[in-house]
Amino acid sequence: MSPEEQLALIQQGLQEVLNVNIIKNVLEVEKRPLKIYWGTAPTGRPHCGYFVPMTKLAHFLEAGCHVKILLADIHAFLDNMKAPLELVNFRAQYYERLIKAVLTTIGVPLDKLTFVFGSSYQFSKEYTMDVYRLSSIVSQNDARRAGADVVKQVESPLLSGLIYPLMQALDEQHLDVDVQFGGVDQRKIFVLAEEFLPAIGYKKRAHLMNPMVPGLTQGGKMSSSDPNSKIDLMDDPASVKKKIASAYCAPGIIEDNGLISFVEYVVLPIARLKSPENPAFIINRPDKWGGPITYTSIEQIKEDFASNTLSPQDLKLGVTDAINSLLKPIQEILTVDTEFAAIEAKAYPPTEQPKKKKEKKGKVFGSKYLEALEKKKAASAAANATAVTSSGAPSVIETITTETTIESVTTDIKSTSI
Repeated sequence: MSPEEQLALIQQGLQEVLNVNIIKNVLEVEKRPLKIYWGTAPTGRPHCGYFVPMTKLAHFLEAGCHVKILLADIHAFLDNMKAPLELVNFRAQYYERLIKAVLTTIGVPLDKLTFVFGSSYQFSKEYTMDVYRLSSIVSQNDARRAGADVVKQVESPLLSGLIYPLMQALDEQHLDVDVQFGGVDQRKIFVLAEEFLPAIGYKKRAHLMNPMVPGLTQGGKMSSSDPNSKIDLMDDPASVKKKIASAYCAPGIIEDNGLISFVEYVVLPIARLKSPENPAFIINRPDKWGGPITYTSIEQIKEDFASNTLSPQDLKLGVTDAINSLLKPIQEILTVDTEFAAIEAKAYPPTEQPKKKKEKKGKVFGSKYLEALEKKKAASAAANATAVTSSGAPSVIETITTETTIESVTTDIKSTSI
């Protein structure tokens, strides 16, 4: 494969590339394999949006690149403690097994990949000193702005959220790569790395960005920490069908349509990996509604949906089948993995729901009680009236209120009961 062909494959399907000349120099002048890393923080359960970077990793390997996958366990903890420290190691192991299963099912050779845990080098003296060096020249505003689209934003942000982007920038140096690859939501961190790494004596890297798959709800991306926006890689067929059925899919509207984006960035690219000459998206529509439909280009899908030739119901039917067909072999691999279930239980232990306190109901009094109370009031009123009439002025005892206590009335009821 020529350098031009390598570059074309590396850039295929990406939304943006920064510093492409760095890549060209490695391929054309240095004539060596390009070194790339992709990182993921093991927080919530991985979702179907992960198919997008997995597909690009396949392209990188085909182009002869050396690829490292960073399981950023320390980042997961720093991101507003999305992964508690006692769980983060198990979540990193969970991610590793799941990512390997995904790559296997789409035909990516695992022997050409290197998996690295962030904690394996981020506690070293050299790395720690680099964090201090970078923090001495990056302002609070720069760090906050860099992590705005990645680190969870809260009303009172933690200091850890400012360290996060600095560490991601330093990972380029300590993983010894030419390129960092990630979603377009990482762009501000990439720019921070380009600006500040040279200031502490490290070279500038190139950056590759894939588009983000919109979530199932209107607006926003598919996110591991938002269960309503995503389909997990371990979701069963019934759950997938239910989530797709409730997904946002306005007739004729392509913008923010997560289902069309999923076909564009996941279904068709994976179909192209498996069958380069004949990639297809098939909707198995019943004969009574017109029969099956086959699409081989995203342009035709968008055109038909915009003109209402393709209905939301048919699109949902095709996407549901496509997702389930992608998930089935992944889940089969992990089902026979004897250690996976135990790791999953430790990574995502069931959360105990707080017990609701039973509200004490007010005492409801029966008719006998109310009847006795009225008689007591009447007798007391009559006695007071008699006392006033006979003496002209009430005695101290006569000034006692006519209202009686519950206890006294209850005693009367008991004394008269059968």
